[in-house]
Amino acid sequence: MRVRRVRTLGFRNLADAEVELGPGVTLASGPNGAGKTNLLEAIYLALAGRSPRTRNDREVIAFGQPLARVEADVEEDAGEGGDGERRTFLCAVERGGERRHTIDGHVPGPGADELRPPLSVFMPDRLVLVKGPPANRRAHLDRFCAALWPARAGVRSRYARALAQRNALIGRIRHGQADTGSLDAWEVELGSAGVELMALRTEVAEALAEPFTTAASALGLEGEVRLRYRPRSEAGSAGELAQELASRRESDLSRGFTTHGPHLDELAIERSERALRRYGSQGEHRLGLLSLIFAEREVLLREGRPPPLLLLDDVTSELDPDRRRALCELLVAGAGQALITATESSQLPAECPRRDLALREGRVISAVEGAEAA
Repeated sequence: MRVRRVRTLGFRNLADAEVELGPGVTLASGPNGAGKTNLLEAIYLALAGRSPRTRNDREVIAFGQPLARVEADVEEDAGEGGDGERRTFLCAVERGGERRHTIDGHVPGPGADELRPPLSVFMPDRLVLVKGPPANRRAHLDRFCAALWPARAGVRSRYARALAQRNALIGRIRHGQADTGSLDAWEVELGSAGVELMALRTEVAEALAEPFTTAASALGLEGEVRLRYRPRSEAGSAGELAQELASRRESDLSRGFTTHGPHLDELAIERSERALRRYGSQGEHRLGLLSLIFAEREVLLREGRPPPLLLLDDVTSELDPDRRRALCELLVAGAGQALITATESSQLPAECPRRDLALREGRVISAVEGAEAA
């Protein structure tokens, strides 16, 4: 799948316009405040129905406008047989807070993720995925599991429902509204869902480990770099996890919530056996996030899934020339599309095949093919 064009209306500082995207790498360059990040956000909003930058939908509406509207035309790859099937994704946010997201005019239902390319985002705010708390990495790993194997996407939801029920029951027991024996059934359910979730995370983390190390090495992240899943529980069966939960009832009742289980696991990113989040520099955090993005693309391709659309904001600003060349090689070696922003077009090596967009004050003022693209 690839995004052919994007149309914006009343979106942040972007002019109401239509932007064409090429099949490979597109570099959007311009001074600070030109609207480069807003263009990435607009594409993400159209495809996913939410912003990668804010939870307040109304922030995307331009000053003085009643609504923001973004459309993206997506075409499926038809190989050599000609044009593939096309779909139009639309997201509109009104000043009153209403948000409408449709695919070909219909509200997305179950399985909608199959209709759009996976999305991988690099933005400075996303560095929290590397240097932030484990909850961010757990959630990201679970979302990637769902993108990789949509049929297994319900595993996390099942565990979350059972966890919420056990925590609610703990609250009632603390207030004398239930007895501890009533926890039995939810511990069995939590054990069953938890073991399934741990097995899924383990499988995906193991698939990511080798391409993550390879990408990190290519990008120049020094030392022995690895990605590994570290579950809190050592249970090998649903019964064992249920027993672990039962043995912690007294502690859980004292604290008021479930203190053990996969909701506390970690996806560790390590260099030389130390956590990158604690002992890595800002630049190394950026390389760690990029390595994860490229590892996920590789795993998706190996599983026969569509390659992700890479939305990489200000990705080259802290990379030296050698690492910029390595980034270019990774981009060219992969499949799918990538939209990169930079303040200067020279920040991406000239030998990198791409389409160049120049932005000024929210407007695309020129679009040219890179010299090597032909």
